[in-house]
Amino acid sequence: MTFTTAIWRWVNLLLTRKRMRIRNAFDNRSPLKIGHRGAAGYCPENTFVSFHKALQLGVDFIEMDVQMTKDGQLVVIHDPTVNRTTNGKGKVKDFTLKEIQALDAGSWFDPKFGGEKIPSLSEFLDEFGGKVGILLEIKNPSLYPGIEEKIADELLHRGLTSAEGSQVIVQSFDQNSLKKFHQLIPSIQLGVLLKRVTGKGISNQELVSFLSFASYVNPKITMVNKRLIRRIHQHGFKTLVWTIRKRKEVNLLMQFHIEGVISDYPDFLNH
Repeated sequence: MTFTTAIWRWVNLLLTRKRMRIRNAFDNRSPLKIGHRGAAGYCPENTFVSFHKALQLGVDFIEMDVQMTKDGQLVVIHDPTVNRTTNGKGKVKDFTLKEIQALDAGSWFDPKFGGEKIPSLSEFLDEFGGKVGILLEIKNPSLYPGIEEKIADELLHRGLTSAEGSQVIVQSFDQNSLKKFHQLIPSIQLGVLLKRVTGKGISNQELVSFLSFASYVNPKITMVNKRLIRRIHQHGFKTLVWTIRKRKEVNLLMQFHIEGVISDYPDFLNH
């Protein structure tokens, strides 16, 4: 064996060991634990009791949804109507903040949660901003012209726009809304939400189209497989998978090296 050959073998051995260390670190990395609408499996979703329960369960991020009232106030609620999660009926956009916060947003889940109200975004950020990561979904933005600017103002006002530490991630199904938000606050990482029926994928062309504004591509669990996650990563995106409601789904996702798991039961991610 020549001296040069020996050197190259030594270098290759070092590189191989380095790759193995990197791979092992990646394999052993725990994905972010994200509480879906707080801890929606245990408490009425998108309420303070649900968010505090998520914190008790040790989440890294709280996922929540934002819409807008008739008087232009941002509120934390998932559906475009209040019918499912309160004792009222009607569209979110037809209530004033005072009217919507007079509704009972807890008893539908269990009578012991009676009196829980729909939080305003301002109240939510005052309570949790800077204390835990926030995964904020802009919900139905086409119903609420100007919602992106209002959310941006709330985050800017509280200094929650730093690119370091990923304090806030904003996501939506609406790509035009995300593009607008990216222009308002380029430092905040954005995620494109995907929802397809089982067996339907997403094209490379679609993934490439997200590159100009998004950092995350976040698919529904029903469309997830190893090939999809690999393609998302190959295009340079991170991925947060939603919504996990079964322990066996967690075990499956652990094989895919995803960056985060969004679950109604965040304690399912405890090891």
